[in-house]
Amino acid sequence: MHSRDNVDEFDVPSSGSFGDDEITAQLFRSAFAGQAGPKSVTRRWREMTTEQSQEAWRSLSAWVRWLVATYQLTTSVVPDCWWRHPEIVAELYALHRAELASYTTDDPGFGPLAFHERLPHAVERLRTHTRAAGCVGLQAHKEPAPRMLANDDPAFLDWCKAAHQLVPEF
Repeated sequence: MHSRDNVDEFDVPSSGSFGDDEITAQLFRSAFAGQAGPKSVTRRWREMTTEQSQEAWRSLSAWVRWLVATYQLTTSVVPDCWWRHPEIVAELYALHRAELASYTTDDPGFGPLAFHERLPHAVERLRTHTRAAGCVGLQAHKEPAPRMLANDDPAFLDWCKAAHQLVPEF
């Protein structure tokens, strides 16, 4: 391959007007093209500042309203108290970020298709999380019981002192 300056110079033979080789060439051009504009950042919730968290909540809340309305998702998928369940928030945030990343100026249309291919899987995970949360059957929010694993157990501390990986003997 050439440098980033030559991103349009992929010499890939095409077997028709828009064959597999042309699609591959477009994907490579997209991967090596420079940034079109300011890049949106995906962050870990646990590492966000207060300001970042407030902006993430504003953006996510608006997007979840759009998602539920657009795809007619029921409360068995996204309960009204979704924002009070970290596992549901994490899934929705990941889906939100994936949808945003699907629509870029250099994407020839594969991003939205990939998003829609992944959407049913995310809906099933949301349904599973919502069922486990138990809010839908009660028609009211059920506060999740946090589970914190101990990290000061002497057996665990001893375990951490060894590698525990199989090492090939060559």
